Amino acid sequence: MERRKALGLIAGGGAAAAASFTALPAFGEETGRSTGATRRGTTAAKGGHTFALDRNVERTPVRFKNRYGITVAADLYVPKNARGRLPALALSGPFGAVKEQSSGLYANEFARRGYAALAFDPSFTGESGGTVRDVASPDVFTEDFSAAVDFLGLQRTVDRERIGVQAVCGLSGMALTAAAADSRIKAVATASMYDMSRSMSRGHEDSYTREQRQKVVDHLSRQRWTDAEKGTFARGSHEVPFDENGEVAPSNRVLPKTLPADADPITKIFFDYYRTERGYHPRSINSTTAWTATTPMSFFAFEQLTNIDMLAPRKALLVAGAEAHSLYYSQDVQKKAPDSIDLAVVPGADHVDLYDRKDLIPFDKLDAFFTKELA
Repeated sequence: MERRKALGLIAGGGAAAAASFTALPAFGEETGRSTGATRRGTTAAKGGHTFALDRNVERTPVRFKNRYGITVAADLYVPKNARGRLPALALSGPFGAVKEQSSGLYANEFARRGYAALAFDPSFTGESGGTVRDVASPDVFTEDFSAAVDFLGLQRTVDRERIGVQAVCGLSGMALTAAAADSRIKAVATASMYDMSRSMSRGHEDSYTREQRQKVVDHLSRQRWTDAEKGTFARGSHEVPFDENGEVAPSNRVLPKTLPADADPITKIFFDYYRTERGYHPRSINSTTAWTATTPMSFFAFEQLTNIDMLAPRKALLVAGAEAHSLYYSQDVQKKAPDSIDLAVVPGADHVDLYDRKDLIPFDKLDAFFTKELA
């Protein structure tokens, strides 16, 4: 499968806690595996987490509302026996993932290092609210980060002047956009950053021609008539591919149920995370199904990172793999605001490695960044 066609199927993302939130029953049980290890068992498949909870961290399921009134589901991670007010991070991503996957793993690690860390499901996905399921909105997803800051700033264990954001993959563009518009976010870091608006409206490496962009718009517009007539919301590719004849060729799954023998390298790395015990989760769109077929419409209409210059004097750190097909997104964003944004390239890492490969994710560098910027 030709590389750009493949990318049309996949994108890129207790006692110490405060009394001001409502705790909910946790999903699954911990297995007692080694601290911070990626779980390769059946707990995640039953709705639990894809990683083991650190023995020095407490995790509490919570809920809060964004300014549109949508309930956002999250897990709050705090170090056990924490004292005083903690620096805090809001975390989400990748695009199509849930809090029990990569963002939760990051939150677990940051809590181990002394942060209050809130990993959340974006609106309409996972356990979060929203009547239509699995629809993405760059506006609402950007708002979810600010709503997470609202929640964190109300916790008595959190120093509201020391709140940052960490995002992975496709939610990274929304996190940077949120930070540019919300000065309560004192610092932001990303891993394997994707600009989903650019990706959906222009294709990988801006490969869509003007004619292809129009074909995608026409396809999405016709799909709206189909959905309206049927009273349902069809599933389809959020990054719309083209066939050999140059016609739109959407799929109703992000990833295939089984990996083809001739699968391209990018499909393989995503499949190895979302469709195996390594990262599979039944609520993850990427693990099980696809977004609503008309999801790309709002990404055509909503350009992210337009006001990234407003981030200054605050700072951002973008982490990307040297072998990642998405590296150019981080490089291009860093060029837009070189005085505010630093880029850290991880040798030998591909895009998905930074989801859960703790031997490759530069947590020491991320911790040092937030320690300095949230001081």
